[in-house]
Amino acid sequence: MTTKQTIAIGCDHAGYKYREAIIDMLSESYDIIDHGTKTADSVDYPDFAKPVCHSVIEEEAICGILLCGTANGVCMTANKFPDIRAGIAWTEEIGAIIKQHNNANVLCIPARYTAIEQAKSIVNTYLNTPFEGGRHERRINKICI
Repeated sequence: MTTKQTIAIGCDHAGYKYREAIIDMLSESYDIIDHGTKTADSVDYPDFAKPVCHSVIEEEAICGILLCGTANGVCMTANKFPDIRAGIAWTEEIGAIIKQHNNANVLCIPARYTAIEQAKSIVNTYLNTPFEGGRHERRINKICI
């Protein structure tokens, strides 16, 4: 029996429908740690970004996916954590590049600026893109202060 890899996901109220669609898309191939939110009621994005980052740092998940209106709030929150490299992607190309060049371990998607199908495509591209290493690894090693 093959063990599925695990992905952590979280969002605020702006991203909760996207979260549901992404979980539905991924649940056959991945185990999901769902950190919510599960309603459209207004919530504070850091309350959902932080547990996703902890799941990645503690190696409970291979990566994290975060969603909020612009993706800026969840991305800023995530990048406060050591060893987290969060990147915002609003196209498939950017989803690939944040993995290829930056080895992002948290993907942040702006729910108010992408369609659900586009967000799902960004997730697929991100997950199926390998890190290139080489000159990019040298640069990533300079990120931490």
